[in-house]
Amino acid sequence: MSHGTHDFVDDPRNAQIRIWINGQLKPRAKATVSVFDSGFVLGDGVWEGLRVVDGHPVFLEDHLDRLYEGAKAILLDIGMDRSVLTQALYDTLTANGMRDGVHIRLMVTRGLKRTPYQDPRVCIGPATVVIIPEYKTPLPDTLERGLALFTVHVRRGHPDVQDPKLNSHSKLNCITACIQAYTAGADEALMLDPQGFVATCNSTHFFIVRRGEVWTSTGQYCLGGITRSKVLEACRELGVPAFEKAFSLTDVYGADEAFVTGTFAGLVPVRSVDGRELGSAQAQGRAMIERLRGGYRQLVQRDVQARSRAR
Repeated sequence: MSHGTHDFVDDPRNAQIRIWINGQLKPRAKATVSVFDSGFVLGDGVWEGLRVVDGHPVFLEDHLDRLYEGAKAILLDIGMDRSVLTQALYDTLTANGMRDGVHIRLMVTRGLKRTPYQDPRVCIGPATVVIIPEYKTPLPDTLERGLALFTVHVRRGHPDVQDPKLNSHSKLNCITACIQAYTAGADEALMLDPQGFVATCNSTHFFIVRRGEVWTSTGQYCLGGITRSKVLEACRELGVPAFEKAFSLTDVYGADEAFVTGTFAGLVPVRSVDGRELGSAQAQGRAMIERLRGGYRQLVQRDVQARSRAR
């Protein structure tokens, strides 16, 4: 069994990487933050995952939009403007000699606390900013075999409880969903919204294909996924009917194909949901997935080309 879409090919070069922490590049073994940091004490922070192609973080503006909007929503001052943070990302890649097959984890917490307590006003320093670049590529077996999903009882909640659109460090909702899925023998969790319609997966976004149409959730109860939005853009460019709508598990079980999306692995087929095998369980049953993979690759290539010209 895989560990979901984020299972990766282990790369020994990662032992020697240098990690950017508040302006300093530190060896992996010495890249630490305080036990009084807000992220450690309370999960108080926001983050992004970025894929690097030909030396460039792909769809960087979209990721920074989400990061800064999330920080603003929780009154977190990142302490760096977008241009400075962008330069820090590129400096980290350059220092490590990285160009391809790289995934970046960009994390921002509210910083050091005077004492372990939730009130943000007991912070005594600026935000903690960390950039972790790693050589990471998805397991080929995961991309080929696809995922088995299991619908869990853990729901994506209302935004007045904890807004699912916040890409926060507090991921316990998704972690409990993940635990229920893998203890049931599946790769990832399929999560429903409070009304019982399909919302998202614990770490990716979920799509189905029915009679030539592509469906995904309304987006009300899931993170504003960057890859999710790019797949919808690819559908528009390819002339594929695509809908953000409420749909149920009955619609899922009868789907022709299903797939999940994420920054790390792109589009990954789903072979089964709750023990129901789908058409995408076999490579010959993935016509729409392969078409959209091609459209998504074109969007990535255009973004990287434009970024190369700009720098």
